Formats: sequence, structure tokens, C-alpha cells
Amino acid sequence: MGSTTDKIKGAANEALGKGKQGVGEATDDDSMKGEGKLQETKGKGQELKGDVKDSIKSGVDKA
Repeated sequence: MGSTTDKIKGAANEALGKGKQGVGEATDDDSMKGEGKLQETKGKGQELKGDVKDSIKSGVDKA
């Protein structure tokens, strides 16, 4: 997967996770809040992975 794909998927997972947390808050559903937090964290990790790939590619291009 390319860095852009990782970043897009990460942003989508982060947004969906935040949405699930909001629904969990509104419905007082701890399970939904936890699921949302996990998905948001997964998204942040995917975005970070994309950033790392960009950094590595940039370093290799300079070498």
C-alpha cells in the first residue's frame, strides 16, 4: 500500500471512530465508545505509517 492510501484509510478510520464514540456517548453504550476509540487509534496508526513511508521515500530519493 502506498503512503497516500495509508493516510486516506487512516483519516477514514479516525473519522468513523469519532462517530462511533459520539453515538456511544449519545446512547450511553460503553461498548460502542470503546469500539470507536479503537478504530480512531487504528486510524492514527495508519496515518503515521503513511508519514513514515513518505519520510523513508524522501530519504531514499535524496541518497
